[in-house]
Parts: sequence; C-alpha cells; structure tokens
Amino acid sequence: MRYQLFGKHTGLRVSELVLGAGNFGTRWGHGAEPDEARRIFDAYADAGGNFIDTANGYQFGESEEILGDLLTGRRDDFVLATKFTMRTDMNSGILVTGNSRKAMVASVEASLKRLKTDHIDLYWAHASDGVTPVEELVRGFDDLVRAGKILYAGLSDFPAWRVARAATIAELRGAVPIAALQVEHSLVQRSTEHELLPAGQALGLGVVAWSPLGGGMLTGKYRQGEKGRAEGFGGKVFQAENSVQRTAILDTLIEVARDAGVTPGEIAIAWVAAKGALPIIGPRTLSQLENNLGAANVTLSHEQIARLNEVSSIPSGFPYTMLNDPDTRQLYTGGKADQFDAPSETIA
Repeated sequence: MRYQLFGKHTGLRVSELVLGAGNFGTRWGHGAEPDEARRIFDAYADAGGNFIDTANGYQFGESEEILGDLLTGRRDDFVLATKFTMRTDMNSGILVTGNSRKAMVASVEASLKRLKTDHIDLYWAHASDGVTPVEELVRGFDDLVRAGKILYAGLSDFPAWRVARAATIAELRGAVPIAALQVEHSLVQRSTEHELLPAGQALGLGVVAWSPLGGGMLTGKYRQGEKGRAEGFGGKVFQAENSVQRTAILDTLIEVARDAGVTPGEIAIAWVAAKGALPIIGPRTLSQLENNLGAANVTLSHEQIARLNEVSSIPSGFPYTMLNDPDTRQLYTGGKADQFDAPSETIA
C-alpha cells in the first residue's frame, strides 16, 4: 500500500485505499459479524491500510461499536473518520439529526463513546440538510477542534456550491479549514465530475469516493445471480444494470480486466483512483477485501482509461457546454486558444 498527503489542508499521510466500515455489523439485516469484521480489519491493516471511514448510523451504531473494539491498543495507527447528520437508530429524533450544532455535539459525544476513543481524526457532516447555514457548520467544527474532540472537518454528499461557501468562510474567519470532501464516484456515477471533483481539487480538499463498484454492480457478480446490496440493503446504495450504456460499461470493464489478467472490480477501483479520489472499499467478507486490495497493484494505461472513459461518458451541462466550446475559447483567449498553455490543475 502506498501513501499520500490528504489534500492541501492537512499533513495526514493516508493509504491509497480507504476501508469503509458500513458492513461492520448486522443490525441492518445485511453485513459482517464481528469476527468477520475483525478478519477484514486485520487484513487491511496488514496490507498497510490506515484510513477507516464509518458513520454514527452505520448498522444502527454497531459499526462504530465494533471499530471501538478493533482499535483498542492500536488507535494511533489509524486515521479514524466518522459522521453525523443521519439517524443513528429509530430513536433518533429531529433534534439530533441534520447539520445543526446541537445535532453535531450530541452525535460526536455518542460516537466517541461507541468508538472508545477521546478524539475523532476526521469528522464529516454526512449530508447537506439544506437548511442549516454553513456558518453554523464551520463554527461548530471549529469549536470541536478547539475542544479536542476532532482534528479535521469534512463535508460528505454536499452540493459543490455549499462546499465552496463553507471552505471560503472557514478560510476568511481563520477557522479550522474544511479539509475533505466525500462523494459517490464510479464508472456508473460520473456526474460528480461536473462540479464536485473540480471543486475539491481547486479548493485543495482531500477527496474520497464511496461506492467505486456501484454497489457491487461493477464486479459483474449480479450477472451470476448473486444478490448482495441489490437485496441486502433494500436495493439502496446500489447501481443497477438498467440501461444499454450500463451494459456496455460492464462489458467493456470485463474485457479490460480479462486483458489485464485481473478482476473487473480491481479495474473499477483503479479507475476511480486514477481520477484523483481515494476509493472507499466496503467489503462484507474477507474474500471481497482481498479482491479490493488488488486494485492497489493495478496501474491503468492511458488507452485503458480512455476506453473506459468513452464507454461511460455522460453529457456535459451548462456552463461547460458554452465555456468548452472551441469558438468560445477563442473569444476568451483573444484568438490564442491553441497557443495558450493552461495550468493542468483546476483554479478556484
């Protein structure tokens, strides 16, 4: 496993694959028993992995409880990330959900107890509730850092404009920066590339991508009659093979994998990594983890990436349909578009 700095606002050195712990536990009716979770965790650690991602609501809190046991005696060997905003269980009411500071404080205290730790390395707002001002989020994160409860703050599943506003407010006020961004990204979910990935790059955020396998669809296992998330999570957090394009994507993925001598899942995860995000792998079994880890040894060629890009391409939208038009580029470069060497990184 190789390591890299997590964005431009931290000195964290994190592994190239993130272990998602959404399958640690069985309270959702689908997941890994504690003994299997331990085998997965230990194998990930033995492979050099050091970045764990969970949430207060995963398996109705059981994921955090299992991780609390697994981290005993080796807490400092891992970057531990968890989230607030969603229900922990069916008893979670309106005041302890959403993005409010009240919900944040209540959730962090409960997560610390379940995780058996005195601090959380990276604390995510799990999703935008659409109503809490980002000023409240920024101040809440800053207070938690000053209190020693968390070290870094991040936003998961937020619109790009809210991410940009939060990052800017934190910068201008000298608050703890918004350091990270979590998004869904895969060969069957590329809309993230329109706004969110460019925003993350331009703002210097560490970006992690959930569901790089499309809920398992990109492994090809559902063609073999397996059920997995298609039924285990009630069909949620799952991308179905329900279009001509998605069938073509999976066909091409299988062909590329066969030519490379690896599995389709390894190629799918490596493709997400090649786009600049850290893939979150969320295995339910040790064998799934072992296959996922193989992606760390896959380096896609330019031809392979181009082939996968082409078959999975999605239409652009405004304003990019205008801004990237060759005639428009000539207009805003004084007729020198072909002679202008633009920077490779996105500029905020």
